[in-house]
Amino acid sequence: MNQARVDALRQRLSEAFQPLELEIRDDSHLHAGHAGAASGAGHFHVRIRSTAFAGQNLVARHRAVYAAVQDMLGSEVHALSIDAAEPASCAP
Repeated sequence: MNQARVDALRQRLSEAFQPLELEIRDDSHLHAGHAGAASGAGHFHVRIRSTAFAGQNLVARHRAVYAAVQDMLGSEVHALSIDAAEPASCAP
C-alpha cells in the first residue's frame, strides 16, 4: 500500500467535502502487470459520505470527487473507483 498517496487523497477529499465517512482503499496490488500500473500510478477505491453531495446526482458527485483530486490523476492515481453519497441520515 502506498500510504503517502492514501494520505494525500484523504487530505484533498477531507478539505473539499468535510465528510462524515471516508474510506480509501489502495487496490493497486490487484492490478500488478496492468499497463496502466507500469507508470507507478495507483488504483484506489473511495467511499465517501458527505452532506456536500445533497441534491447531486451520481454524475455530479463523481465529477466533484475527480475535481478535488485532479492534480493527482494520471501521475499518482491511475484509476479511482468512487462510491459517493450523502449520509443516510440526510438522504430524503
